[in-house]
Amino acid sequence: MSYQQFCPIAKAMEVLGERWTLLLVRELLMGATRFSEFQRGLGQMSPSLLTKRLTSLEQDGLLVRKRIPGQRGYEYFPTDACRDLMPVVEQMGHWGMRWARDRLTEDDYDLELLMLYLERSICPDKLIGQETVIRFNFNDIGEYPNWWIVVSGGDVDVCVHDPGKEVDVYFTVCLKVMCQLWMGDISYRKAIADGTLKLIGPPDLTRHVERWLKPSIFAGIPPARAIVEPA
Repeated sequence: MSYQQFCPIAKAMEVLGERWTLLLVRELLMGATRFSEFQRGLGQMSPSLLTKRLTSLEQDGLLVRKRIPGQRGYEYFPTDACRDLMPVVEQMGHWGMRWARDRLTEDDYDLELLMLYLERSICPDKLIGQETVIRFNFNDIGEYPNWWIVVSGGDVDVCVHDPGKEVDVYFTVCLKVMCQLWMGDISYRKAIADGTLKLIGPPDLTRHVERWLKPSIFAGIPPARAIVEPA
């Protein structure tokens, strides 16, 4: 598609303006390299459309595709042109926190996406010992309410089935509240005080969750109405 304009914004939108494209760039910049990893971060995107968008980004010079050694599949890596979009993606996130957060609906709280973000947010060097197991019980989820994050050395894995390991930290919480905690909309202290979060584990871990489970990079950005209409 061409806008037939010499404006650089128009030319950029010819590359980035199609549905899902910028979110696919987001996943590339967050470290996704395999098709299955992109599917985790873009759960509502069909495999055929994902394949099409990956091909387009390769043709436009935003990613490099390399065959996985000894396997049939491919890995995808961002180019300099893609990495140069990081400030753009971050600024869109800032804008979204200020001006679009009031558009959230109950359908937007995606459990698999949350667990992917929590996996990416773990800081293994801030945990105690060689292995830490964190269990999440989502008390408003019917199917697969229990999830585990297993941190072994520098490796972080998410499990939807019991890994059979001793649990160090237990979260009992609803999906929306856990999203709000990670996004920084509410504090762990407040959620525990009002009973929406039960957190069990060694005090050094439960009292300082943000040390080893980093919040979103957009946490703390107030919505526009809080600035325009302060309390």
